[in-house]
Amino acid sequence: MNILFCGDVMGRAGREVVCDRLPELREKLALDLVVVNAENAAGGYGVTAEICAALYQAGTDVITLGNHSWDQREALSYIEADAKLLRPYNYPAGTPGRGGGVYRVRDGRSVFVFQVMTRLFMNPLDDPFAAAREALESHRLGHSVAAIVLDIHGEASSEKQALAHYVDGRVSLAAGTHTHVPTADAQVLPKGTAYITDIGMCGAYDSVIGMDIDTAIEKFTRKLPTARLKPVLGEATLCAVYLETDDDTGLARRVAPLRLGGCIAPSWPV
Repeated sequence: MNILFCGDVMGRAGREVVCDRLPELREKLALDLVVVNAENAAGGYGVTAEICAALYQAGTDVITLGNHSWDQREALSYIEADAKLLRPYNYPAGTPGRGGGVYRVRDGRSVFVFQVMTRLFMNPLDDPFAAAREALESHRLGHSVAAIVLDIHGEASSEKQALAHYVDGRVSLAAGTHTHVPTADAQVLPKGTAYITDIGMCGAYDSVIGMDIDTAIEKFTRKLPTARLKPVLGEATLCAVYLETDDDTGLARRVAPLRLGGCIAPSWPV
């Protein structure tokens, strides 16, 4: 199975590069499943039903969120109606929406996609390790599902790496999101799980993690209120990670970064 996971979509620039490039990528890479993190897609803050529809139209199969899940008030109600839109699994019981879902690809095979949010330097949600263990108790790789994709949404590299080793051999891909900076550590872990600490963002890199440079500098250099950070509209890079799984086990055969456009070095997985 061929899977593509696109990193955090940042504002209009990120939306446009994903929607423009994804149809071609689905064909060229013969993709069975596309996952997109869109927690910053609506002006940098959350996502809307309209944006989700545009991403689905472009070829996205599943959308994940993160710590900005509820920045757009409509998400609180819309998320209940959209089974392909996921928030972190480790939100407290009773939180709207779902933390994971099983999705069928075109040949009929099933893939379980879920997200956990880490706790270091983040909102103190329920234990992400316990949440991952609970999610995987009812979804067994190579048996009940053909592949499993885990979005680890978090700040600290150490916590993401620990989580990836915790689920090694039980998921196809454990991919980090949130920091908006692509890391160079794409690898297959000893028990067969593909891992990358952060996919990076889909957005304009001539910025401060996708946001206006001057406002960001002002926030760091002054202790006075500043304007709200806004995404920049420059030429965007699409950052993703590409995964090939073994048809028998569901574990990773190969993982590689994919970067297209913008001002950072390009990378093509095949």
